[in-house]
Amino acid sequence: MFQGASSLSLDAKGRLSVPTRHRDVLLATAAGQLTITKHPHGCLMVFPRPEWEKFRERIAQLPMSAQWWKRIFLGNAMDVEMDATGRVLISPELRAAAGISKESILLGMGSYFELWDKASYDAQEAQAMQGEMPDVFKDFSF
Repeated sequence: MFQGASSLSLDAKGRLSVPTRHRDVLLATAAGQLTITKHPHGCLMVFPRPEWEKFRERIAQLPMSAQWWKRIFLGNAMDVEMDATGRVLISPELRAAAGISKESILLGMGSYFELWDKASYDAQEAQAMQGEMPDVFKDFSF
């Protein structure tokens, strides 16, 4: 299970250095192989390959009425591999789709990560914190 936030900077070639605390797990569970695709909230999803394969199967089974969502998730997916120093290349197309130029934030979301442009994430988090919590949290004990 991946959790926690990491503030990161992409290098000039668009490479992201995977935080050290996640590297060993990604090497052990996915041999450093990841898949990156678009997320409908304006960020990128970064999956260890075995988790991507489960997600891909679920998406592929959706009915024709969800064809555009299949295109968004599957058609934009890029397979990448961590290099010897733990970096992965984020394609220019995916960086542009999420508005990521340099400063980013990587969030552990359980079985996958979300990669956000830092300014965009900060703005959306601030907006969410000003609103009311969703009904699903009404009976949730903190």
